[in-house]
Amino acid sequence: MCGIAGVVLAPQSSLPLDASLLTRMRDVLYHRGPDGAGLFLEERVGLAHRRLSIVDVAGGHQPMASRDGRYHIVYNGEVFNHPMLMEELRAAGVEYQTHCDTETVLHLYERTGIDCVRRFRGMFAIAIWDRNRRELFLARDRFGVKPLYYVHAADGSLYFASEIKALLEAGAVKPTLNRAALPDFLANHAPSGDETLFQGVRRLPAGHTLVWRDGTIDIQQYWDLPVNESAGAHGSDVDLVEEYRERLQESVRLRLMADVPLGAFLSGGIDSAAITALMSRLIQAPVQTFSVAFAEREANELRYARLIADRFRTDHREIVVSPGDFFRAVPRLVWHEDEPMAHPSSVALNFVSQLAAQHVKVVLTGEGADETLAGYNRYRVTILNKQLGGWYNRAVPGAVRTAVRRALGTLPATSTLGRRLGRTFLALPSDLDTVYFDNFAVFSRAAQQNLLTPALRSELASIDPYQAAHAALERSRGASLLNALLYADSKTYLQELLMKQDQMSMAASIESRVPFLDHPLAEFATRLPEHLKLKGLTTKVVLRRAMEGVLPAEILSRKKMGFPVPVGAWLRDAFRPLLDEFVLGERASARGLFDPATVRGLVESHQRGEGNHAERLWSLLNFEIWQRLFFDGEPQDQVMLAMEGAHPVGTGGGGGGA
Repeated sequence: MCGIAGVVLAPQSSLPLDASLLTRMRDVLYHRGPDGAGLFLEERVGLAHRRLSIVDVAGGHQPMASRDGRYHIVYNGEVFNHPMLMEELRAAGVEYQTHCDTETVLHLYERTGIDCVRRFRGMFAIAIWDRNRRELFLARDRFGVKPLYYVHAADGSLYFASEIKALLEAGAVKPTLNRAALPDFLANHAPSGDETLFQGVRRLPAGHTLVWRDGTIDIQQYWDLPVNESAGAHGSDVDLVEEYRERLQESVRLRLMADVPLGAFLSGGIDSAAITALMSRLIQAPVQTFSVAFAEREANELRYARLIADRFRTDHREIVVSPGDFFRAVPRLVWHEDEPMAHPSSVALNFVSQLAAQHVKVVLTGEGADETLAGYNRYRVTILNKQLGGWYNRAVPGAVRTAVRRALGTLPATSTLGRRLGRTFLALPSDLDTVYFDNFAVFSRAAQQNLLTPALRSELASIDPYQAAHAALERSRGASLLNALLYADSKTYLQELLMKQDQMSMAASIESRVPFLDHPLAEFATRLPEHLKLKGLTTKVVLRRAMEGVLPAEILSRKKMGFPVPVGAWLRDAFRPLLDEFVLGERASARGLFDPATVRGLVESHQRGEGNHAERLWSLLNFEIWQRLFFDGEPQDQVMLAMEGAHPVGTGGGGGGA
């Protein structure tokens, strides 16, 4: 796992390009690759690399050149079918200088050009310079497990990097808020399409390539989930469950490719438990597992993680994070994420990554199971709302429906029943934007109308906060509702989770691998009958059946918890002063983005217990910290001092290992 960066200047560009600029881009990514560094620079092109040595530790240094010097590559990731591809290439007469997958990527590009990516099974961000054609090739893996950002300047020059901070270091753009991305950010935790919150910075979409030549770029999609294919997976349920188990085990086996120690993150849920169980079958030594939790009972799943650790006799370690530890880490981790942290669980993920980095260099994680196997409760709720809502609208007179909505509106704001019924077909129109996107948004379209200042509301009036999801739904036209929602989430929400996983683990200089997103496995899951994904109240049916007799019944029958972080309770209690500083403070108000009265009402409603506004307050808190770091240019220590001034976040106990 590594960090990559580079620049190629357009013919008409008059800007200088020297080693110092590339070195700055490279070394701001030091955390992604503390084991080594390299540069390639000639005329108007430069490539930079930071290395975290995983495969062929002694060899495989980058940038790497082809034997004739025509091609130069920098590459971040792992191609897990590298041993098979290397054997194939050697049989065809290709001579290898190393044993690393970087050389396999380069050789296959030499032989097949941009189509090489179709042969790779893994996670990757690739940049290859063709000296003869004066052409730069970029590619990103099918699901976007590895990040790749770029700036296509007005003069045609192209800058790219694994993280946005390297683009800022190069001066590719000035750090300016991309206001057009705000509706997407406010609704969906983070920008969910190709845009970022930085004006002029874009992300290469997952499953796409980009070719730069003479100042122009051509972006093409090379892979997609087969959501519209009519042919499903064939066989009985028993056969399909068995095939899923075999495919998942193969995916785990492939991801054990490493010349360094590896382990697994163990949350206590079925996804990480399944990976741990399969790893224990495939390696001789005890699996090294790592868990994180908070002291609060509702945010502590360690009992379940220990159950799995005991069952499979893993070498298990844990860390418990205090509220003080949590908030003290926030400025540093916002800097690492480049954009506001979408989820408070990012903080916990970094703590467990730091713990794991003391013992291993690679971990396997459970991301992707929910989006491929319908693991979230919102899928079931949405399907019920659509089905029952259709019946309700046809069978019940309009006057009665109106009376029911009015009655629900009179329930106290503190009523749990009222809040729950208010998110059903009894209170909502049955269109998908309302019952799915708005219903599970951080700030729905209506909430954004209240939140944004009048001037900004007018400026952004024509922007669809669900544009990326709508585009995905259009591509999945003809699929069932469940499969369409899974497809849309794989293109949007999953991208947030993968960036969180990458950035928080790489901040600790550790590589994370995601077996559930092995693309043959995901394609197979897409074609499964729906009842093997969601059946009644049971989610991820095929995985639960595949793990019967392997995992304890208590794990197989558990309700999904996600990763609960009690940030709402903290902000309602001892850490409320952080809201006064970063959400209600003068600096936040002076930015002119959010209506101060609405923001204050949100904070006060949360304080009174009229619903849990933790997601919204977390979003606003992070957004202000992010602006101070990237737009105001404040050092992390200075932001930390502001947090200390609001509350002594540096106190309150430390995380404990076990």
